[in-house]
Amino acid sequence: MGVIRSVLDWMSKRSFNWVGSSYFNYGSYLNDENILKSSDTYNLMKLISDQVALAEFDVEDIVTGKKSKDPRAAHALRVLSCPNDYLTSFEFKKLLTNVYLLRGDVYPFYDGSQLHILNNAYSELTNSGVEKITVAGEVVPGYMVRHIKNIGISHIEGVGLLELARETLEGVMNAEKALTEKYKKGGLMAFLLKLDAHLSPTNTTQNKTVKAILKQLEDIKDSGKTKMIPLGKGYSIEALESPVDDEKTLKYLSIYKKDLGKFFGLDKDLLDKLEEKDMEQAMMKLYTSCLNPIFRNIEEHLTILLFGKNSGLRLKLRHNLLDYVGMKTKTDIAYNLVRTSIAAPDDAREMLGFKRLDTEESSKLYISKDLVGLDRLGDSLKGGEDDG
Repeated sequence: MGVIRSVLDWMSKRSFNWVGSSYFNYGSYLNDENILKSSDTYNLMKLISDQVALAEFDVEDIVTGKKSKDPRAAHALRVLSCPNDYLTSFEFKKLLTNVYLLRGDVYPFYDGSQLHILNNAYSELTNSGVEKITVAGEVVPGYMVRHIKNIGISHIEGVGLLELARETLEGVMNAEKALTEKYKKGGLMAFLLKLDAHLSPTNTTQNKTVKAILKQLEDIKDSGKTKMIPLGKGYSIEALESPVDDEKTLKYLSIYKKDLGKFFGLDKDLLDKLEEKDMEQAMMKLYTSCLNPIFRNIEEHLTILLFGKNSGLRLKLRHNLLDYVGMKTKTDIAYNLVRTSIAAPDDAREMLGFKRLDTEESSKLYISKDLVGLDRLGDSLKGGEDDG
């Protein structure tokens, strides 16, 4: 708490007051309108945010494209590996992605040593073309926060699933809920106790009989349970069945649940078919149509947040598609990378999950003897001896 308090004190001196705000209130705001209660919505969001969370951060030099050895890069990677005191790196990336997908806008905040995601942030563009971000009426210094937008047709705010798919989601969730509620009650809405005689509050015998029957009915908690209830003359029990039409509801869900994927940039049917045949193709499709744009957006904003503009450094999210291919395919790829001088043996070992040897031989590039340059292709096809 001492560290947090010192940060709060430090911030308060710069006209940005954390006290009394809700920056650390992450209890339930992601479940706006219970959106994640839809199994398909949750499944799609989990598919995307898990892949972003599994990607590893790296920092490269913009000029050379190689991994940076700049001290600023090392500091940024340390922060990203442990963003704050309450979120791990995986959780931070997953939360960042979930807010981005649901709301279309997410505000990462960096105080120089920790990263946070601001809640209830509001942004506006000033007359001079500068974005001003406020939380609870307090202006957040521009160099400490970025506004990551799932850009649509507005230059100041993004669009998320809550806005894009509101009607589809409400329809799907209501249909799912109707079916669930129906079968939680065994397909029944209620039992109706009918009496031929008038109910009289002074008729003790009648009141005792009615209470006894109602108690027997209330005790039926298992929909598959059969219970014998002796009834006197003039008493009868009817079951009120649920009006939910299973066939129509399921037909509706089969159409509109698939549509949810389109709001994430996914063709769920195509992805499912690819997963059955070739997991590598499925993940490549997911990467190109959905993950890569999200990666780029996060990379660009966090680069500016962590290093400032024109730093010469670039933050990258590394996503290894080879995690989704079989060992045989992965071995073939590693073999061909080494024999064509694209990768060293140590690189291939690392790709296959083995430790690098870090020897002189394992760090060299090799070329297979059976590979012939195009300038010598004619000679290799002639055969025979060279007359000189």
